Amino acid sequence: MLLGVPREIKDNEYRVGLIPSTVRELTRRGHHVLVETDAGLGAELADTAYQEAGAEIVPGPDQVFERAELIVKVKEPLAAERAMLRRNQVLFTYLHLAADRQQTEDLLASGVTAIAYETVTSALGTLPLLTPMSEIAGRMAPQVGAHCLEKVNGGRGVLLSGAPGVPSGDVFIIGSGVVGSNAALIALSLGASVTVAGRNVDELRHLEAQFGARLRTVFSTPATIETLCRRADLVVGAVLIAGATAPKLISAATVKAMKPGAVIVDVAIDQGGCAETSRPTTHSNPTYVVDEVVHYCVTNMPGAVARTSTFALSNVTYPFVLALADRGTVRALMVDSHLRDGLNVCDGKITHEAVAHALGLRFVPAMEALKE
Repeated sequence: MLLGVPREIKDNEYRVGLIPSTVRELTRRGHHVLVETDAGLGAELADTAYQEAGAEIVPGPDQVFERAELIVKVKEPLAAERAMLRRNQVLFTYLHLAADRQQTEDLLASGVTAIAYETVTSALGTLPLLTPMSEIAGRMAPQVGAHCLEKVNGGRGVLLSGAPGVPSGDVFIIGSGVVGSNAALIALSLGASVTVAGRNVDELRHLEAQFGARLRTVFSTPATIETLCRRADLVVGAVLIAGATAPKLISAATVKAMKPGAVIVDVAIDQGGCAETSRPTTHSNPTYVVDEVVHYCVTNMPGAVARTSTFALSNVTYPFVLALADRGTVRALMVDSHLRDGLNVCDGKITHEAVAHALGLRFVPAMEALKE
């Protein structure tokens, strides 16, 4: 199979879809890999490393999109990239379609087969290709939140660790899954006072067992969220419904009632965000203020730590890339129900039910679409 790795063009996105060791394995198996010039530079992976692994370096995205049968990326294709996609081509990347109608419509019109990292499942019911980026984004959330809390950045001027004779900052995390648990880990290590709200009692039990009395857990209800948001210096939005739009758990009224200079880091922004006042931002312009509350809603947080993120992502995408290349797309999807769960768009059809529901579009089961 002919695989292509374009350079990411999203604002300050430095990750890359394949690392040289994966390219080496693909070429060893008889596949051919095109890598756009400097695609890996942001992750400190030089063109020479790809060439030594057997890749062909091409000067721009045109050749990658024109020639490749399977495009392996990190972030969703932007409009210029979507214009180059074509029927009988496969796209393997993060998509987050439920919050992006224009991208969805463009992918449907292109006829491409689009497999989303974030909806591929495992036998344990987890999301193995989303997990490492959720771990990283969760660990980054208290770090960027602490930065935003500094007075020079519009925050309250609160140090999360506090100081001798001065209380620590109050961190409220909404969501007890992968993002939430990792955010709690870092927030506690910074010395903050941390509360996690969730609706999965087993997850809350696990967090209590992991962190003990240092961490407070509460069952998530609208009243609880409103009360704890008003009290918090930093709120981390860490909710996820696989493939679907994030629920709006923080109302605009609640934001208005928060402390002036408090911070919301909405990690759920890829799926639309969990605050009514959230809107996507970039690393170039990461924050804005609503009712004196600083909002950080960067849609590609892990891109800021590109080398760590690239290798963490490659560790989990590796077997799926090999399966798609070795078996061919249709057979790989037919025989692996977990990879098939990642199929969001196939030849002009929406094949993920949560995406179809979120956008009000017709849903076609993946197996049905693949057989047509």
